Amino acid sequence: CAPEPGPVCLVGNGADGQLEVNPAALEILSGVAQPVVVVAIVGLYRTGKSYLMNSLAGKQRGFSLGSTVQSHTKGIWMWCLPHPHPCRAGHTLVLLDTEGLGDVEKGDTKNDVWIFALAVLLSSTLVYNSKGTIDQYAMEQLHFVSELTEHIKVKARRGDDAEEDTEFVRFFPSFVWAVRDFTLELRIEGQLVTEDQYLEHALALRKGNSKKVMDYNLPRQCIRSFFPTRTCFVFVQPVSRQEMGQLDSLPTSALDPQFLEQTRRFCDYVFQCSNIKMVKGGIPVNGRRFGALVRSYVDTIRSGQVPCLDNAVTTMAAIENEAALREALAHYAAGMEGLQLPSELDELLAAHGTCEADALRLFMQRSFKDEEQGFQKQLVVGGGIPDWAQQQGENCWDGFALRGAPWAPVVGQGPFVCSKWLGEGLCLYFPLSFPPKEEKQKAELLEQQRKAAEEKQLQTEQLMKDQERSHQENVKQLEAKVAEELASARQEAERALQSKLKEQEAMLQKGFAEKARLMEDEISGLRREISFANRTESLSDLLGTIREGLRAVASVSDYLRSRRQRGKGTSNPSKTSRPK
Repeated sequence: CAPEPGPVCLVGNGADGQLEVNPAALEILSGVAQPVVVVAIVGLYRTGKSYLMNSLAGKQRGFSLGSTVQSHTKGIWMWCLPHPHPCRAGHTLVLLDTEGLGDVEKGDTKNDVWIFALAVLLSSTLVYNSKGTIDQYAMEQLHFVSELTEHIKVKARRGDDAEEDTEFVRFFPSFVWAVRDFTLELRIEGQLVTEDQYLEHALALRKGNSKKVMDYNLPRQCIRSFFPTRTCFVFVQPVSRQEMGQLDSLPTSALDPQFLEQTRRFCDYVFQCSNIKMVKGGIPVNGRRFGALVRSYVDTIRSGQVPCLDNAVTTMAAIENEAALREALAHYAAGMEGLQLPSELDELLAAHGTCEADALRLFMQRSFKDEEQGFQKQLVVGGGIPDWAQQQGENCWDGFALRGAPWAPVVGQGPFVCSKWLGEGLCLYFPLSFPPKEEKQKAELLEQQRKAAEEKQLQTEQLMKDQERSHQENVKQLEAKVAEELASARQEAERALQSKLKEQEAMLQKGFAEKARLMEDEISGLRREISFANRTESLSDLLGTIREGLRAVASVSDYLRSRRQRGKGTSNPSKTSRPK
């Protein structure tokens, strides 16, 4: 992905006031084939979010900073850049700057909720930007996180809401709290603490069941439960208040050195620790897939429904798999076009094998979540010799381009009939009666019949061998794909397990034994899931089912027969056209 000249609006408000996706942004994303690392920033308006995003982009200007009390960023703005960190070479960094929350001029809190929800759904790292300190007021402003359970669903089918909420930690981004204009000393009870310890202290729960305690604990518990990792950075004020409006035009030398060092540490952390954007099932997201996610979520919100992770992944998979199928079939056809016709069968099969393997590899690289291998089966059936050969016109006959075929009609006097049916549309043609000739000619014709039958048998054996080769190639590549997807799903579960274990330990240390005990069911379920994914026999059973499914559609002969019967409307060999 080449660096973009600047940010573009990704999601804005249309004339009807509803959220809408900018087609120009989707066009940019469609050209990004690399995996994306998505960093989004949210927070109250006029808190300096855009400056941090420009710093991540390595630019002094880009996202608009504004210089008044009015919110400057509207909707969600996107900036795609090559990832600057060496460990992420070959990745694209997608920065999302969001409209400031709590803008009094908007008067529409629903818009704030959806902007926040979209930032969570789309990012792999979520930065929450606030000013001053992490106190109760700051927590109250973060009420959006408490409302996520009402605005995000994990599963397509309605189930136990409490059980579904525990799934958030699998798919939510890492959480970074950026505290701006921080003036306090990092001390708790007289002891110096780190920024992360300061955050954990602020997120500590209170004991009790009163409404006041429950309201106090709710946003804290949501952050602890929903986000797999969390960290904190504090920033001193970069310049005097009088100069804040010119922050994007001031030279670096004019900024507080401590602020510059804090910003550098923040950027280093984000670059090193932000993961590739993943969706449910541990599926990595590239630019094309990311664009499909954005459109799916926004379309759902516009329809009045709640965005669902299951549905979004299914929609994205259908789009990608359809495109992968088209791309693979086009690749196969382009490769076979180089073959000169008519050709010997062994030459045709060799070219087919090479082009099929390449097309299948291309399909596997792009496809994912191909339920019951529906798209791969279309590739098996639609990308082989039959479909290709039948499109080649008069150079081919009944699906095969063969040179020097021994079953060409015998040239002689009188009308011809098809006197021997060889299957797959192949016939031997003979004259109705022999002209008065020598017995030698009869013998030659009989010899021709024998050679034709032998040739047909040889070709049938070659086709059967190619059919088995094709099946094995499909199985081999699918096995690798399934193993890769299972490993990704296992890593997803392991990530969630580590988060839950860490939270359980913290609950026990703080004396919340009952909360820690309630987490045991989630932890046990994740351990069972990981154990099942590690079992070799589970993978073998799954692959056995897949092999049989592919074998059922890999029969070249069955395919040819069905095509012939559909195209000719009869199985009567006497009505088959003569080969050219």
